[in-house]
Amino acid sequence: MSPEFLGGSEVTMSTTASQPSVESPSKELRLANYLREKAAEKGGELYFKGKFIADDVGLSSKEIGALMLKLTESATDMQVEKWSYTSATTWRVELA
Repeated sequence: MSPEFLGGSEVTMSTTASQPSVESPSKELRLANYLREKAAEKGGELYFKGKFIADDVGLSSKEIGALMLKLTESATDMQVEKWSYTSATTWRVELA
């Protein structure tokens, strides 16, 4: 499975219900794609703190923490775990 495109998607807004809008990927999907890409670049394993990747994915560190908890249960192509806590949670991601 190849990572999905992470940035630069066009978003349009629609004022009528009959015209579908093109939406950006969900926050969870955007984060998962980012993690897959970065883990692949690092040899399949990645350690990070949410506050250090927040700008890269366009999310707050609080949003990243909540989404990481979801990914621990829903991600099938990578292992996600809380690795340690020192001033902020460090997460470990390993591609399956």
